[in-house]
Amino acid sequence: MAEDKSYEVIASSRFYLEIHLDGSDDRIDGYFMDCQGFKRSQEVVELCEVTPQKWGKNGTPRGRMVRVKMPGNMKSENIILKRGMTLSKAMWDWFTAVEAGKWSEQRRDGDLTLYDQAAEESVRFRFSGAWPVSYKISDVKADSKEFEIEEVELSVDEFKRVK
Repeated sequence: MAEDKSYEVIASSRFYLEIHLDGSDDRIDGYFMDCQGFKRSQEVVELCEVTPQKWGKNGTPRGRMVRVKMPGNMKSENIILKRGMTLSKAMWDWFTAVEAGKWSEQRRDGDLTLYDQAAEESVRFRFSGAWPVSYKISDVKADSKEFEIEEVELSVDEFKRVK
């Protein structure tokens, strides 16, 4: 009997994020410690209509107000990527290229792959048209023993599940 994996719970700690930046030999994909904001939603459009029906005790000839909700535009949220800071300037250079006005040339696609308990690819999400909107490093303290964290927020055109 074949094993049914359709109900296996996927661990959030087994992931690989892949982005390729032009003009850099530095690998920035796969080293992220934290990825947040992978969300796709549909806006709700609310319409209000007045019906011609009579209602109330005396059959008042006023129309009845009816609200109807309909699906609107789809929206993908920004994603936030965090990793331990390294000597690589790839993320910073990507951010400053957008800042310098080369926005349309800097848009990138990428994949977030989640793995099952056997370390096999089980779920893949694809985002497209990503470009950095903010760059941040964690606070520094003289007595800290923590790693320095580099955080980049990406604007994303589309986010969808492909596997």
